[in-house]
Amino acid sequence: MRERLQKIMSKAGHASRRHAEKLIMEGRVKVNGVVVTNLGFKADPRKDHIRVNGKPIGKFQPKAYLLLNKPRGCVTTLDDPLGRPTIRDFLHGEKKRVYPVGRLDFDSEGLLILTNDGELHHRLTHPRYGIPRTYLVKVKGIPDPGAMRRIRDGVALEGGVTLPAKVHIVKRLKRNSWMRLTVYEGRNKLIKRMCDAVSHPVIRLRRIRYGSLTLGDLKLGKYRYLTSEEIDELKGKRTSAHGVRK
Repeated sequence: MRERLQKIMSKAGHASRRHAEKLIMEGRVKVNGVVVTNLGFKADPRKDHIRVNGKPIGKFQPKAYLLLNKPRGCVTTLDDPLGRPTIRDFLHGEKKRVYPVGRLDFDSEGLLILTNDGELHHRLTHPRYGIPRTYLVKVKGIPDPGAMRRIRDGVALEGGVTLPAKVHIVKRLKRNSWMRLTVYEGRNKLIKRMCDAVSHPVIRLRRIRYGSLTLGDLKLGKYRYLTSEEIDELKGKRTSAHGVRK
């Protein structure tokens, strides 16, 4: 059966669909010895010889779905050329190669989904689906109603105005405050850029929900496998206990 090349690569667990598209456009993928840069190109994984960076793509792997409570002080990648700690350091015993869904910065923590299911990765990260991500954010100062309204209505950033968000203050401190903030897009450093734009820089950031998933009692630095019910909820095949349908 012929399928788009990026879909074949993601099904094989070689890369997420977005990363596969990047590899194709960079000319790093060959089919039957010929470089392919057309994202609409289709191949048959049973008949065609597909290589990425000169190496054949792996065999189709059983799907894996993990939830990691990422600590601060590590990068959201499996390998780091600078030698910094990575999320791989916390995946003890996991033999399947899984990829993070979205990113959390080096100094951020919280809920991180990892999978080799390229279709789910695409669903959870593509803006068209508007999957909510919720964060607890400690910021400098106490935002006034005007700053909160700007976040709710959309903040003008380089690359365009942000989508409307949900935000409220959960705790006021002497000089700082904690906010609960839900966004529906996954731009690079989005939360920090939004808070900077309203003059309340982020001090600490923790993701507590992604779609229908929450951390529950999962300890910092630990991971677990998702249940079949949780996977179905993320794929939009059922409604969660909170009434969330993706």
